[in-house]
Amino acid sequence: MHDHLKEVDHGTPKRESMEKVTLQIDGYQVTVPRGTSLMRAAAEAGIQVPKLCATDSLEPFGSCRLCLVEIEGRRGFPASCTTPAEAGMAVRTQSPKLQELRKGVMELYISDHPLDCLTCSANGNCELQDMAGVTGLRNVRYGFEGANHLKDRRDESNPYFTYDPSKCIVCNRCVRACEETQGTFALTINGRGFDSRVSAGQNEAFIDSECVSCGACVEACPTATLQEKSIIRLGQPEHSVITTCAYCGVGCAFKAEMKGNEVVNMTPWKDGKANEGHSCVKGRFAWGYATHKDRILKPMIRSKITDPWQEVSWDEAIQHTASEFRRLQANYGRDSIGGITSSRCTNEETYLVQKLVRAAFGNNNVDTCARVCHSPTGYGLKQTLGESAGTQTFKSVEKADVIMVIGANPTDGHPVFASRMKKRIREGAKLIVVDPRRIDMVKSPHVQAQHHLPLRPGTNVAMVTAMAHVIVTENLIAEDFVAERCDLKSFGEWREFVARPENSPEAVAAATGVAAADVRAAARLYARAGNAAIYYGLGVTEHSQGSTMVMGIANLAMATGNVGREGVGVNPLRGQNNVQGSCDMGSFPHELPGYRHVSDSTARSSFEAAWGVEISPEPGLRIPNMFDAALSGGFKGLYCEGEDIVQSDPNTQHVAAAMLAMECVVVQDLFLNETAKYAHVFLPGSSFLEKDGTFTNAERRISRVRKVMPAKAGLADWEVTVKLAQALGYPMAYRNPGEIMEEIAALTPTFRGVSYRKLDELGSIQWPCNDDAPEGTPTMHIDRFVRGKGKFIITQYVATDEKVTRKFPLLLTTGRILSQYNVGAQTRRTENNQWHSEDRLEIHPHDAQERGIQTDDWVGIQSRAGETVLRAEVSERMQPGVVYTTFHFPESGANVITTDNSDWATNCPEYKVTAVQVMPVMQPSAWQKEYTRFHRVQHELLDARAQAIASVPVK
Repeated sequence: MHDHLKEVDHGTPKRESMEKVTLQIDGYQVTVPRGTSLMRAAAEAGIQVPKLCATDSLEPFGSCRLCLVEIEGRRGFPASCTTPAEAGMAVRTQSPKLQELRKGVMELYISDHPLDCLTCSANGNCELQDMAGVTGLRNVRYGFEGANHLKDRRDESNPYFTYDPSKCIVCNRCVRACEETQGTFALTINGRGFDSRVSAGQNEAFIDSECVSCGACVEACPTATLQEKSIIRLGQPEHSVITTCAYCGVGCAFKAEMKGNEVVNMTPWKDGKANEGHSCVKGRFAWGYATHKDRILKPMIRSKITDPWQEVSWDEAIQHTASEFRRLQANYGRDSIGGITSSRCTNEETYLVQKLVRAAFGNNNVDTCARVCHSPTGYGLKQTLGESAGTQTFKSVEKADVIMVIGANPTDGHPVFASRMKKRIREGAKLIVVDPRRIDMVKSPHVQAQHHLPLRPGTNVAMVTAMAHVIVTENLIAEDFVAERCDLKSFGEWREFVARPENSPEAVAAATGVAAADVRAAARLYARAGNAAIYYGLGVTEHSQGSTMVMGIANLAMATGNVGREGVGVNPLRGQNNVQGSCDMGSFPHELPGYRHVSDSTARSSFEAAWGVEISPEPGLRIPNMFDAALSGGFKGLYCEGEDIVQSDPNTQHVAAAMLAMECVVVQDLFLNETAKYAHVFLPGSSFLEKDGTFTNAERRISRVRKVMPAKAGLADWEVTVKLAQALGYPMAYRNPGEIMEEIAALTPTFRGVSYRKLDELGSIQWPCNDDAPEGTPTMHIDRFVRGKGKFIITQYVATDEKVTRKFPLLLTTGRILSQYNVGAQTRRTENNQWHSEDRLEIHPHDAQERGIQTDDWVGIQSRAGETVLRAEVSERMQPGVVYTTFHFPESGANVITTDNSDWATNCPEYKVTAVQVMPVMQPSAWQKEYTRFHRVQHELLDARAQAIASVPVK
């Protein structure tokens, strides 16, 4: 399947060189770049040299001695993986002597190997077996006593893979993968001679070590030493399908390894441009939620949320939903209903939902969960640079000299990209971290930030303006770049503004809490770098001045000339897999696909002609406006696809009250999430393994999502939306998602050249893709900004309304952890819970001591919005006065205490700044007691449904 998507392992990586050399290998003339290994050169000629320790994803090592070759005029038998090609060489890869040597090497390997090759779970996919065959080994003369097989040291502690040291050949591939690819350095070789084996940490169990379960070691292992438990359980797969991960915004490409319609394992695809063969614990292993017993596979309806759910057919559920929406619009007006798209769904599915709202509902009441994470990115970058997206490829970081990470935690939120970033830092790039918390990137055994600016939550704009002050007043501006590329009027005004004394690092130090000398040093390092790149996350956008901060980052990049080439840029690290795509597809109430305002008559007319309806020129309701309108009585119906707003949006009690005020809430999802508790209709969703379509990652990379199994509920998400539109009287006629993409391309200038055929040919495409860039645009703004001249915007710091007081003396900020994802609906239904089974409150030892709190104590967290109870984690990661928690578990109620403060331009909630008090407690909060009671009632309703179904006689 998908034969056009193949990997070829040629041993060591190809060396880039302009100079070529010509040599002979086995009598064939071969020309390759200088520095190319003999193994790679042979592969270019179609000659495969036997190997075990070599792989194209790792640097050459030369330990296995299988890839020996003969070179005319030289003594000995050098390893082809570590020997560079030279002009005029005459190389032999096959000879009686080489055959004898290789056969002897293989015999030594097999002598120290268990005697279960025929019954080994790796049978059919074992490089050791393959090489034994290649070398002609048939008999082993020694090693049968098995004393050195270490069979009693198997490690089963990791939930996803097993470690059997008796099968280890000490090739070092796993150790090197952990170092070179992942950058964790969790593995080493312990022991000597026959006792040499791989060790996690200091002879620890894998689960207790620094191993992050990325799977790089498993992927690199040539035997069954490290192997997925799913393969041991299900056997070797018989076909594979290339698809795209549905977790974070990195957009890793994977091969879904299949037996029929059952996934055996997921392996990272080496030709995936975003990940280049790497993965993290979520994408690599945490896909079992797709077949979890909690999935709802039948449509359900109920009149009131206190009624038991009633299973119905798809047709009945669709007709019921359409009837309810028509009733609401007849009674309360056309604008009384709306929809919410999902950043977990495909571009095609998201496009259809916004089309449903605009064409079938007849209004612009459509919004997306990107509202609550990255809407300030779209606004800020559109204003300054002219396009609502990041500027680079992930690979671009390999050419950065200085990397500034602001309000992001890449090792937890975007681990595959973090590995690439850490590798560049180990090579010599300097790192600046701007974050209230001491994240892993600040200091770890092999990566250390040059500067950590631990600013107080809510003071981002003061910090970025202070850095700009240093750059302006110390004459660090890239004057030529600014003169050629930027709007000089706006630059002059900005320059005058940031130079004011009140914007100096000394003047803002009291607000930010960061020493002026540290700010000055970091600003100088960034401005003087050859290539300086900024990467930022939700710690930038989820503030009352989120849009201002994004513009401040763009100002900084333009002022120093760090835009428009590799190794630089402004790079938002999108949180969910299709945040970028959901925005691209027109999910905001004021924008059509391609970021064109609904008031733009030219843009609107093209959609009206294609869709056959009139589109309202008035922007619709944003998500917060929907809640307010519901509470005031004007908004009565919601179609919510793939989003859990009750858990993920701020001020949970306010959101829940809005849900209760609506008369028809329709949830389309995999599981009965928190929002579904308030739903009147539940439409089963489909997982990424059941989808055809595309995702767009944080680097604007459009990648194919390919169905590997039929939709378990019978319909894919796009088919559900089509049926609902038809039931409402609006015709949608698509035979497959490819036809939806054709429509997107026809109506969206940045997608004009995108098609499934081209995606299959190229693997992925970064938009804009059109006549000017038929294969996409890896780096944006090369010769000119999309808006023409780059525009500087004044970034006046305005302190948040959320301030500490005697009653609420601490600031709470929130984030994510490696093993869990977003609201946890997917990862909580996997073995990832073994690493993180609850949300905890991190608190500095000083603040903990003042309150008599120790690690594992229950603590109450109270804010102006509400209160909840979590277990404490006393941690030096925090600064005094700041506490931190994650939001992956609904019972934690993290968003019960966040307020409804939001960004001035986009209404993105201010999750990162909440004034709180923390005290020891003995019992759950009132909200958690109500949550428990409500949860119990919902389970009773589900049990009643199950009993009713069971009582129906089987025909």
